[in-house]
Amino acid sequence: MGERQVLPGYCLLLPDPVVPHLNALDADARAQFMFDMALVGDVLLAITAAARINYAIYGNVDPALHVHIFPRDSAEPESTRTAQPWALDWNAAPLYSDALHGDFKRRVGMELRRRYAAR
Repeated sequence: MGERQVLPGYCLLLPDPVVPHLNALDADARAQFMFDMALVGDVLLAITAAARINYAIYGNVDPALHVHIFPRDSAEPESTRTAQPWALDWNAAPLYSDALHGDFKRRVGMELRRRYAAR
């Protein structure tokens, strides 16, 4: 889960082990990382009211491969509905806390485990 929940359900995905960028992964690890990324998006679509999922991989500030995964809700205010997430007010976003977001995080984990087991 993202440290600041700028959009409800915002997650980060990192490979294990961490590598500097996507192209540092061999073909199998790269395919697995991209599969995992899409699977997190599938789970977020299944358990939120998201209309779509935005994915962002940059690595310009933190040179470690990671993808930002943002559920986007069609009920977002008009002023933010089409904005890219970095244009939003991150300082006003709630910090992740287990008390507020723990149940959601557990649901994501359970659904990810269920989907991996079904593969």
